[in-house]
Amino acid sequence: MPPIISVNNLSKTYCVPQREAGLKAALRSLTHPTFQEVQAVKSINFSIQPGEIVALIGPNGAGKTTTLKMLTGLLQPSSGTISVNNFTPGKRCHEFLSNISIVLGNKSQMLWDIPPLDTFQVLGEIYRVPKVKLQERIDEMVSLLDMSEILRKPVRNLSLGERMKCELVASLLHQPKVLFLDEPTLGLDISIQNRLRNFILEYNRKYQATILLTSHYMADIERLCQRVILIHHGEILYDGERSGLSNLLTNTKIIRLTLRDQQIENQRQEWLPQGVEILEHNHHNFIIRVVREQTATVISDLLHTLPVSDLTVEEPSLEEVIDRVYQEGAL
Repeated sequence: MPPIISVNNLSKTYCVPQREAGLKAALRSLTHPTFQEVQAVKSINFSIQPGEIVALIGPNGAGKTTTLKMLTGLLQPSSGTISVNNFTPGKRCHEFLSNISIVLGNKSQMLWDIPPLDTFQVLGEIYRVPKVKLQERIDEMVSLLDMSEILRKPVRNLSLGERMKCELVASLLHQPKVLFLDEPTLGLDISIQNRLRNFILEYNRKYQATILLTSHYMADIERLCQRVILIHHGEILYDGERSGLSNLLTNTKIIRLTLRDQQIENQRQEWLPQGVEILEHNHHNFIIRVVREQTATVISDLLHTLPVSDLTVEEPSLEEVIDRVYQEGAL
């Protein structure tokens, strides 16, 4: 099956004005402005299959939002080619715009002074959705997001979480084949985050929509995405399975251990196997780190020599792995 999104040697360079501080420098910049070229995206390549949910992650300034804006045609690339659902985004043709949607966590498409229901009606007219279909889609999504009580309140009176629910509904009224989500859970409480994640998964399952997601919340990535594209300084450092990123960057496992015997717990230096590091200790509970190849041997030693009441083995958290990449700037 051919990819629905294809990116080849995509680059974006900005010319950023530069000047020194002070009045003289300000006046000089009016007649002799100077600029610095900043390459936000550097010859990246990737493709996404229909129905995939893919995370595009990276630190602030890595090039994520710039990439999304080029994929939606909001920005023109400096070089390279893009194909989204067999369209060139930069041409912004009607057929292309009718098959995509973008949700920006820090931007709103809702009309501030009127109720969400009125905005939905306006968008339905813009996208030429038949009235019966429009009402069916509104009813379906309102039910999934449990937002019937807010439909007739002015948007300015809604909370951030309520507005984000409205943003999702507004972006999906025309049932786009490709959905771009830029920080969709930004600033929301845990309950609203979980509800939005469940809604996104359900929409993907029901309509086989392709979703490209950016987020700084690792819970978003772990709940929604099996594949991760890691971008840093405008370059792709990793593109593959989410679990593969942990395996690539660390050769350790995490063991959570609970003991029954207080005396043994206090003498932990005597029973601790060689090469094991204690990360956390709280009463009877331990979190220890072991080399991946020694995991089975260490577990066997612990179970045979200690009064273990509970033991679990985990991969290092995705957040820890990603933080390491951000700090080191490379794999």
